[in-house]
Parts: sequence; C-alpha cells; structure tokens
Amino acid sequence: MDKEDIIRMAKEARMPYFYGTWEIANLDGLERFAALVAAHEREECAKLCEEVDGRITHYRAPDCAVAIRARGEK
Repeated sequence: MDKEDIIRMAKEARMPYFYGTWEIANLDGLERFAALVAAHEREECAKLCEEVDGRITHYRAPDCAVAIRARGEK
C-alpha cells in the first residue's frame, strides 16, 4: 500500500480534509496508522495460513487465499 492508496482510501472513507486544498488532514498520522493496520492484517493472514496448512496436508495456497478473503465477510 503506497501513499496514493492511503489518500484514495481516506477520501473514500470521507476522512477530514483541509477546505480549499482538499488535502487529507494529518496525512502523516494516517500513513502510520495504515502501516500498523496493514502489519496486523498480514500477521493475522499468516496465522490463518498456518492454521489452514496444519489442518490437512493437501491444502494448497488457493485454499489459504479463500480463507483470507473470507475474513472480510465476518
């Protein structure tokens, strides 16, 4: 996720912005927050892959991908 992704998502989420310039307020803080969220999500996905892999030995990467995407449906 790069700075442009963060700005796009912040605009989609209607985060506070500076009137007139339309720049996202506290972008530095938002970038740090996004990095923390991304790191947490990566770790949760890695744990899920380990869990899927440990259940039955015939699971493959596509099975893990399905499990990761299903996390968004909770």
